[in-house]
Amino acid sequence: MKTPWTAKNIPSQQGRRVVITGANSGIGFHTALELARHGAEVILPARTETKAQGAVERIRAEVPDAKVLAEIIDLADQSSIRAFAARTIERFPGQSLDLLINNAGVMAIPTREVTVDGFERQFATNYLGPFALTALLLPSIKPQPGSRIVTLCSNAGKYGKIAFDNLQSERRYSPMFGAYTQAKLADLIFALELQRRLTAAQSPILSVGAHPGYAVTNLHDSGPGAGNSPMKILLNLLHPLSQDAHHGALPTLFAAVSPTAQPGGYYGPDGFLETKGNPTAAKIPAAATDQAVAARLWEQSERLTGTTFASLGSLTKADAPYVPSVLGK
Repeated sequence: MKTPWTAKNIPSQQGRRVVITGANSGIGFHTALELARHGAEVILPARTETKAQGAVERIRAEVPDAKVLAEIIDLADQSSIRAFAARTIERFPGQSLDLLINNAGVMAIPTREVTVDGFERQFATNYLGPFALTALLLPSIKPQPGSRIVTLCSNAGKYGKIAFDNLQSERRYSPMFGAYTQAKLADLIFALELQRRLTAAQSPILSVGAHPGYAVTNLHDSGPGAGNSPMKILLNLLHPLSQDAHHGALPTLFAAVSPTAQPGGYYGPDGFLETKGNPTAAKIPAAATDQAVAARLWEQSERLTGTTFASLGSLTKADAPYVPSVLGK
């Protein structure tokens, strides 16, 4: 029988510098805690200084010599993303990052909300924010084996569909099986497409996706678990299939540090319906493998965020048949 992969399997992270969004609570916090415990220097951007500093203090309470830095980012605000990236590049110039974990997100906001940039909040926070942050920080990631970009997806993403005529939910808004599942499917599409482009550019950096299964975190209390909604009743019924945030963080950690994680891999729990268990290769839904959709979504995302992945170079059809347009346009 295969030995389960746990946090004890994390190799030394001494000398590695990590950026992980949303590390002030839930899965992100436990991911940051374990990386710090194993020696990584962890940059923890949260929406407020109070939340970020609180996470730093909680980590140091368990790991007194932890190298952790509080920072501020609001992934729903493109100007905040750019400001954080600029501060990070100024503080750590050159190719100085080993790992970027796009973890932060929101879930099933009951009514449609619009961000300062005019985007639907779930699409902005869960997808456009990580897309832009990755584009801005990619030049800072060391181009060497072991460097990775991990994007947190969702098992619910398999129910998603990229509705190009309704990306911002202007025509119709469905909190969970609409806006949320679309954004999380977009995350997986992004993780896979980014790996294709990294491979085409002959970069050793890996792009890897992960999902936590059904992990009970504060997202459920602030999103679908709020109030007495039908979704809360359903989540309560599904509670026996859930796991806590510590175990929910293991697929992310596996994707981030395991030497056996594959380029363009996708990892989740090995239990029933991938809801809980130990990290293993997760099933990639067919909707995430459509390369025409991936290329169109990438182009739309660059346009909406005003960011490009220029550090990957200009990929033409001859260089990468799956990309129908030149990067940076």
